[in-house]
Amino acid sequence: MTMPAYPYDTLTRYKRWATNSLNAVVAGNLHRIEERDMVLIRRLLDHIQTVDAIFGDNLEGRPHGHSAPRSPELPAFETLAREGAATADWYVDYADRLTVAQRDETLDFFFSNGSPGRMSRGDMLLHVATHGTYHRGNIGIILQKNGIEPNPDRLTDFLATERTLEAA
Repeated sequence: MTMPAYPYDTLTRYKRWATNSLNAVVAGNLHRIEERDMVLIRRLLDHIQTVDAIFGDNLEGRPHGHSAPRSPELPAFETLAREGAATADWYVDYADRLTVAQRDETLDFFFSNGSPGRMSRGDMLLHVATHGTYHRGNIGIILQKNGIEPNPDRLTDFLATERTLEAA
């Protein structure tokens, strides 16, 4: 019998919900965001996406091929939103497949700067979830600067949304 992936299932679903919600707010307000601020938003989204991709490769035991925690060329917002959604789905599926033993397994890997790293799979999932939260907050400030209300991004908002959907 498979054990629930808790809390990793909750964290990866929360990350997906928050990522997709943020991208929807940005997409719906592109005309209201100053060009300079849009570059900052894209840089932050690219950094989140690149770190997510690096840790996805680490989790699967593949070399990630990145020499920095960002892309060599800054992708368009639409590309970042599409890749962010796909990566978020991957993390949900990945967390759901892990056994307890796999979640606790420690892996050796290399960071993008070449430094060696060693973390459990569960700790990598925690890192990805908390790292994205920090930078989505940065983007929320930029949105507010442009007169745009950011999406709700608290874990409590996600849990309330999930419970409402489950009750329906």
